[in-house]
Amino acid sequence: MTVTPGVERELDQRYGRTPRRASRSRWWAVGVAAAFVVVLVAWVVWGGLLGRPAQLESRDVGYVISDDGREIDVRWRLTVEPGTETRCAVQALSDSFAIVGWRIVDLPPSDQRTREFRETVRTVEEPDTGLIHSCWVV
Repeated sequence: MTVTPGVERELDQRYGRTPRRASRSRWWAVGVAAAFVVVLVAWVVWGGLLGRPAQLESRDVGYVISDDGREIDVRWRLTVEPGTETRCAVQALSDSFAIVGWRIVDLPPSDQRTREFRETVRTVEEPDTGLIHSCWVV
């Protein structure tokens, strides 16, 4: 079926497919894309470049389970700005990942950026592992 140019123009006008409408739709698309780019750039600058670096970092070093299985020595390394008082939660886990021991440890400020700690945690049953749960600035 062939449509003549006059009929095609009438159909385009009837259903809103005019050159003016197409131009307007393109401008809307360009405007929305530009707004998205502005918001994305602002977010990256605000959150990534201007944001403060991480306050602290803690890493598990190891653990030793006592002979009777009632306590565990957990060792970890803490990196924090010198002079910052911190607090850490140390936990002991069973083989089913249940918490069988927990202790909050206050760490005094120091002039060293990275320090290593060792803490003994008493447990209610034999632990399978010990690790640092989290640390925060006091």
